[in-house]
Amino acid sequence: MNHSQDWQLEDSYSNLPEQFFTKINPTPVSAPKLLLLNNELARSLGINLVYDDKEILAKLFSGNALPKNTNPIAQAYAGHQFGHFSMLGDGRAHLIGEKVSPTGKRFDIQLKGSGQTPYSRGGDGRAALGPMLREYLISEAMNALNIPTTRSLAVVSTGESIMRSSLLDGAILTRVASSHLRVGTFEYANKMLGHNELKQLADYAIERHYPELADNENPYLSFLNAVIERQAKLVASWMHIGFIHGVMNTDNMSISGETIDYGPCAFMDIFSMETVFSSIDYQGRYKFGSQAHAAHWNLGRLADSLLPLLHKDIDNAIKLAETSIKKYSKIFNHAWISGMRCKLGIYGEEDEDFSLVQKLLDWMQISKVDYTRTFCDLSQATLPKKKIYKSQVFQEWYLIWQARLARNSKPLKSSLCLMQDSNPVIIPSNYHVEKVLAASEKGDLKTFLALLEVLKHPFKATTLNKPYRNSTIKPNPDYQTFCGT
Repeated sequence: MNHSQDWQLEDSYSNLPEQFFTKINPTPVSAPKLLLLNNELARSLGINLVYDDKEILAKLFSGNALPKNTNPIAQAYAGHQFGHFSMLGDGRAHLIGEKVSPTGKRFDIQLKGSGQTPYSRGGDGRAALGPMLREYLISEAMNALNIPTTRSLAVVSTGESIMRSSLLDGAILTRVASSHLRVGTFEYANKMLGHNELKQLADYAIERHYPELADNENPYLSFLNAVIERQAKLVASWMHIGFIHGVMNTDNMSISGETIDYGPCAFMDIFSMETVFSSIDYQGRYKFGSQAHAAHWNLGRLADSLLPLLHKDIDNAIKLAETSIKKYSKIFNHAWISGMRCKLGIYGEEDEDFSLVQKLLDWMQISKVDYTRTFCDLSQATLPKKKIYKSQVFQEWYLIWQARLARNSKPLKSSLCLMQDSNPVIIPSNYHVEKVLAASEKGDLKTFLALLEVLKHPFKATTLNKPYRNSTIKPNPDYQTFCGT
């Protein structure tokens, strides 16, 4: 049923051929309760939440009631999951509409955990409270860290239980994204539909995300290049903060260049390129050090899907695609080293900078030090007198780094400011995330809200976030995260 509240939602995606979606309403839940509401995000979107009544808001954010002129859909897409192609789609999500913000930018408003769809593949269409709270927390933390990401608008408990390994409380997340167009959407169009449908999808994606490319000589090649660039820079930004996505399937790679789907994700504590937190990544396909390669492979699947649009002659199309894909490594490496220079307070470029960074990371891995804390320590005017920094290997590296800083075009004070602006003092550490989620699942949201608040300001040490910077907490070497389905 429609509710009287008017969010002025649109549905441009429904102008695509009907094979790209199914019109279907969310499945009502028995007793929705509003747990979290991102008022700041709502205001930035231009959504006027005219009701203070939490019961009414709970109905709206659960799908039990819908804003005016809403025509929910579930999107169809495919994807390579751990290298294997599958037909997928929104199996537990409903796109209720698109909101054009006061700045003129278009956003999807999606309910996640809102019931079965034709794409559920035997699933129950629901989500557990813990994973939805995790996505809310991590996505908002990523936004504060200046990483392109989907956002979280609300979390509602359903008053119903769902079965996973045990009975869990159900919940629905309202997710906000520039769009939910994925690499897997293009795989679906290419493999299962036809040339016309693929072209319509590509034209829509260009109009929505890259309108400046529409009049290019080969807009589809330009589109491929633009997505490659955004994704290369995105993954580099993950590496800078020690973020591990955990499930980098092609259906979890957005065309917009935003981080999407916070299932088995986590932030690295002890530095290791081999770090895997996902319980389902048995082979380490998406380990920390392989994320750049995984993105490269995924973008290859996008290039494959776009071949019919790149050139009428397949051989020429392949050559164009290969040339574009080869650019990825250069773009990623440049973005990565540029960010690492910032983390070390380096201005300008020298050929030896890559070696300087790599030697530091090699020492960090051998010494098993905390990734975030180490860069925080380096960002101080004087290095903390910790035993780990007295090692000969680190001391030799430190002297080389200090000599590099002395060659900067700007004074040391500027370098320190650059480092402090580039190195968060607080991240959603695994210990604290699990602690607040455990409390929340027992009905206590106070600790969750406290952590959420300090994560809004990750680059400044304050008395408020000091308890969350505790370096004495030992990481759990067996820590695992789960996808929640």
